[in-house]
Amino acid sequence: ASTDNKVNYSNDVIYQIMTDRFSDGNANNNPTGSLFSADCSNLRKYCGGDWQGIINKLNDGYFTDMGITALWISQPVENVYSVLNDTAGTASYHGYWARDFKKTNPFFGTMQEFQTLINTAHQKGIKVIIDFAPNHTSPASEDTPSYMENGKLYDNGTLVGGYTNDTKDLFHHNGGTNFSSIEDGIYRNLYDLADFNHQNPTVDKYLKDSVKLWLDMGIDGIRVDAVKHMPFGWQKTFMETVYSYKPVFTFGEWFLGENEVDQNYYNFANTTGMSLLDFRFGQKLRQVLRNGSDNWYGFNSMITESEAKYEQAADQVTFLDNHDMDRFHFDGADVKNTDLALAVMLTSRGVPNVYYGTEQYMTGNGDPNNRKKQTSFNKTTKAYQIISKLAALRKSNQALGYGKTKERWINNDVYIYERTFGKDVVLVAVNKSKTASYNITNLTTALSAGSYSDQLTSLLNGSSLSVGSGGAVSAFNLSPGEAGVYSSNGTAAAPAIGQIGPVMAVPGSTITISGESFGTSVGSVKVGTGNAAVLSWSNTEIRAQVPVLAGGNYQVSVTSSGGTVSNTYGPVEVLSGKQSSVRFMVNNATTSPGQSVYIVGNVSELGNWDAAKAIGPMYNQVITKYPGWYYDVSVPAGRNVEFKFIKKDASGNVVWESGANHLYTTPSSGPGTSISNFQN
Repeated sequence: ASTDNKVNYSNDVIYQIMTDRFSDGNANNNPTGSLFSADCSNLRKYCGGDWQGIINKLNDGYFTDMGITALWISQPVENVYSVLNDTAGTASYHGYWARDFKKTNPFFGTMQEFQTLINTAHQKGIKVIIDFAPNHTSPASEDTPSYMENGKLYDNGTLVGGYTNDTKDLFHHNGGTNFSSIEDGIYRNLYDLADFNHQNPTVDKYLKDSVKLWLDMGIDGIRVDAVKHMPFGWQKTFMETVYSYKPVFTFGEWFLGENEVDQNYYNFANTTGMSLLDFRFGQKLRQVLRNGSDNWYGFNSMITESEAKYEQAADQVTFLDNHDMDRFHFDGADVKNTDLALAVMLTSRGVPNVYYGTEQYMTGNGDPNNRKKQTSFNKTTKAYQIISKLAALRKSNQALGYGKTKERWINNDVYIYERTFGKDVVLVAVNKSKTASYNITNLTTALSAGSYSDQLTSLLNGSSLSVGSGGAVSAFNLSPGEAGVYSSNGTAAAPAIGQIGPVMAVPGSTITISGESFGTSVGSVKVGTGNAAVLSWSNTEIRAQVPVLAGGNYQVSVTSSGGTVSNTYGPVEVLSGKQSSVRFMVNNATTSPGQSVYIVGNVSELGNWDAAKAIGPMYNQVITKYPGWYYDVSVPAGRNVEFKFIKKDASGNVVWESGANHLYTTPSSGPGTSISNFQN
């Protein structure tokens, strides 16, 4: 993937930068007074890092030499200038207390400097991802208008409104969430942050216009903050806006704790058009290689299960740590654990993300100690070299970007796994034990016969591997803490699709199909049974126009000019048209214990009358209370829709509403509300 393909990150390695904590390239834009800690001794203040600092590191080759091909930077928008009335006087250095989504944070730089950052990164073949937090503005208090800046929102300098006396209904006023349910987390405030009412037309338009402004600056990706805490229907309309305007790879943050599995998390990744930060991957790898509370069996089980649960496992963003977790490396720990974890993450499925400073073995437990200023930019650390070697391999061997994972040899300490795509193969062997050596016998591989050297050039003591006929690997010794990576490339006989982006589109929009062996002569592309107009064609990338199809999920296939057909890839969701977020409400829908209310209707976004695909379960605690129910749904804009409410239990037993279908004309733009009475 190059900076030209903004919807495929399969071959990329992302580097996450907390802008204020990375490098101070322009002391003239540093804040003053209570906002600033010049020596960064107060980690709750600004420390001076800015876009010029990132530009300087782009220009001195720090990222290029490490193999980094994408930078994820802090939310670039203007933040509040006041500080919290806490013991530290916490400032908005992290970028998550927005004030004006259409202006820059002046302590990071100007719009011109932001443009220079984008242009410089692109010249180096590096993409730029912005953090974006459309869930809230800033800390606010209903009763104390003088609390910080009262959550005030500005539109390029003009006040839109604040949290107290919110006559425009810009925000929710339902108190703070106790995290007891999905509904509670969406419609109540996250801590004391002024929580947007996304069903407000002003808020809806403002946030979508704002993201277009940053897309116009040439950004290549978006990381969306707190996706668990915003209406899923509205977020789907947000993604339709991005994909219809200037499509870029987008991934959200849905925090999962250790051993937490949530089907809602997978449903989100599979239905909103947005990928996720892969918390299950990160937490499980931490258990195996950081705190020792699990082993490789648990890790392999997570890989197998999640590859089945994600519709597009390759598009989820993997990580070892981030700004909301203890750093992976900690004082007194063996750096070898970090080295091994990097080797595993960079050769596993998904898009790997390195948190700034991991390559320098930075430590820090808890916020803000996990957000220290980076002081070393040493290119000779082992971690830096591991990232560099494996980032290069991700570019040269498509098995790492697109391949499935197969466990080849396993015990508590040893994990040998293989990634294959077409004729491309990568075999990885890891021994996490500090003391035990293992003799590896009866190992088979898809690597063809021959001798293979370690792609890490023995950075982790890997030795060469000998493969005989039929893929039999000669017995070898895997010493304590050893990891080896072995690679071969081949040309697939048939076209092979590895990734498609975006996986949600309206008819007439463009999708990019990536893979190999498409051939150099133009062939054909099918979306379902529809023929997609080919816009460009190369051996590894095809751009095609989504044909006019009824809304629904479709498989995509490629046929070479010689008539050879590829694998099918999908589902790609074809939307029924431009989307609008509609709050469907129903009164007097009483249920028996175990039943919930769902909505189903005559468009694919409402399940096409299939009760198994009905939207819900609807909510009944915050915006309206039982026996009233509500749900915010992404539906085609400017269209007459027919629908009914159904009652469904955990066993799938369905009770349909009686009477005629309900009718509603959706807004041509912006959100709407439909209120019905349940027909017994």
